[in-house]
Amino acid sequence: MDENQRIADGKVVSIHYSLTDEAGLVLYSTEQEDAMDFLQGAGNVVPGLEKALAGHQVGDHLQVVLAPEEAFGLRQGAGPRSVPRESFPAEAEVYPGLHFLVEDDDDVTDWWVVDVEDDRVVVDRDHPLAGLKITYDVEVVGVRDATPEETAQGHPEGAEWEDGCDDCDCCDDTNDPSGGLGGCGGCG
Repeated sequence: MDENQRIADGKVVSIHYSLTDEAGLVLYSTEQEDAMDFLQGAGNVVPGLEKALAGHQVGDHLQVVLAPEEAFGLRQGAGPRSVPRESFPAEAEVYPGLHFLVEDDDDVTDWWVVDVEDDRVVVDRDHPLAGLKITYDVEVVGVRDATPEETAQGHPEGAEWEDGCDDCDCCDDTNDPSGGLGGCGGCG
C-alpha cells in the first residue's frame, strides 16, 4: 500500500474501536456510531494507542492492551471531593464524566465530575479510567493528510471536536471519560 496511507504524525486517522476493562466490560464502543477521527501525533488519544497505531493502514485490525501509564495514567490525586453545585456556572450542564479545567494563579488543572447530587458535585483530579489496565480493539477505517487548518488547531474538523462554547476556558475538547473524544459539555 502507498506509504501516504500509513498512520504517521500529521495524518487524520479514522477508527472504529471498543474499549474494555480487565474484566472485559465494554466501557465504550463506536459500533453504533460514526468512526472516531483524530490527528495522529497531536495527543488526541491516549499515548499508548497513538504509539500502537503508528505505521498501520486502512483495513488493519489490532488489539492494544495498555497499562495505566500508557492510557489514562495512575491514580495520584487526593481522591474525589464534594463541592457546591454553585461552583459551576448556573447554565452549565453538569454530569458524571464531564471534564473541565480549573485555573488558579499560575496553573491550569484537569478535573472530572464523578457524581452529581442535589446541591453538591463530586469531582476528582484523576481521569475516571486512571489506574486501569484497558484494552482497545481497533479497526482502522481511514487515513488521510491533515489540512493546514487541522494541523494548526491540533485536531481534525468535525462535530465531535466542536465544543460550542466559543473558547470559554472552562473546558476543552477531551471531556469524554470513556476514552472516546468529544466536545465540551460544560458551558453549553
